[in-house]
Amino acid sequence: MIQPAERLEKLPPYVFAVAAQRIRKMTTDGIDVIRLDIGSPDKPPPDTVINQLIESVHNPKIHGYSGYQGTPAFRKAIAQYYQKRFGVTVEPEREVLPLLGSKEGIINLCLAYLNPGDLVLVPDIGYPSYSMGARLTGAEIYWLPLTRENGFVADLSQVPEAIADRAKFLWVNYPNNPTGVVISNQQYDQIMRFCAQHDILLVSDNPYVEVTFDGCVAGSALQSPDALNHAVEFVSFSKTYNMAGWRLGAAVGNREVIQKLLQIKSNVDSGHFLAIYEAGITAIEDTTESWEHERNHIYQQRRDRVLEALPQIGLDADVPKGSLYIWAYVENGSGLDYAEAALEHAHVALAPGSAYGPGGERYIRISVSVPDDRLDAALNRLKEWYPRSQFA
Repeated sequence: MIQPAERLEKLPPYVFAVAAQRIRKMTTDGIDVIRLDIGSPDKPPPDTVINQLIESVHNPKIHGYSGYQGTPAFRKAIAQYYQKRFGVTVEPEREVLPLLGSKEGIINLCLAYLNPGDLVLVPDIGYPSYSMGARLTGAEIYWLPLTRENGFVADLSQVPEAIADRAKFLWVNYPNNPTGVVISNQQYDQIMRFCAQHDILLVSDNPYVEVTFDGCVAGSALQSPDALNHAVEFVSFSKTYNMAGWRLGAAVGNREVIQKLLQIKSNVDSGHFLAIYEAGITAIEDTTESWEHERNHIYQQRRDRVLEALPQIGLDADVPKGSLYIWAYVENGSGLDYAEAALEHAHVALAPGSAYGPGGERYIRISVSVPDDRLDAALNRLKEWYPRSQFA
């Protein structure tokens, strides 16, 4: 057989794809595995969104190609969301581009800008695609340490000048996956100044901006002064509107970056089904604050039940202000060993912290995007297993 491209040698199999294969095997063998490792919302989108999709599907005129930039109405809806939610004015035609979810945008942006030997600044705890996109292009990674002591926010003053001057990208993600940390507008301003000083593109991945707790309101990197000259931000409908399987998102920001991203995308995909765009517009325009508050209240209650259980299962965590996760420190042992043992003996799937980078070795990620009864069952299984485990 012909040999695969050398780039695959630098691109390990996606950690959740590997885990899914193992869990499928266990399920086939009759084992009931409760998955707390994936952040896929368990509730549906608002009824208005579903009804709009149904109505649109029956329109005989919308079943052709939708265009590489999506529809003007969808881009306008994204721009209006940014104006209303963040007070940020963007031009729909040149500063907004629909995405097949933010993950696609992450990888395609790397393909658009990174060459072998280029350098990117990546948090050492973060969504795996930030580093995988760099590896796919042959770029080098400089890991920014995120520790519990620094609040899981990188100290950019510690980045060597020579490294900062070489870097092309800086990735940020707040509310953060996996730590749940939310940063202030002032912190965004500091990050933006650093990027402007060193001619770095700030890439803000912001899919959890509307999933927050305890009255916390998250912001956008594009709210910082002069952001449209130095930044692009990805937003996603997956968590904001419980539309993970719909694969709808957008890139917003610097128009030159948007154009280069479009150049890649137009050679790779042909856009969404038009009915998805129309449902997305409905999600933006018709989703009520009460619906979002109720959704977040459910997640917050689940978060609190997990936090209450942690001392009984050998874990410790700070209280997350956003996202769908608890980032839990393993008191005795590694996160990978803990997750392996929990799956094997308690039949509960947890995400090992090492999947999120070298700073996550002693952590696991627990998702709250599972029905209440399954979450309670998983916590009870872990409580029964832990006292007999090697971690006790």
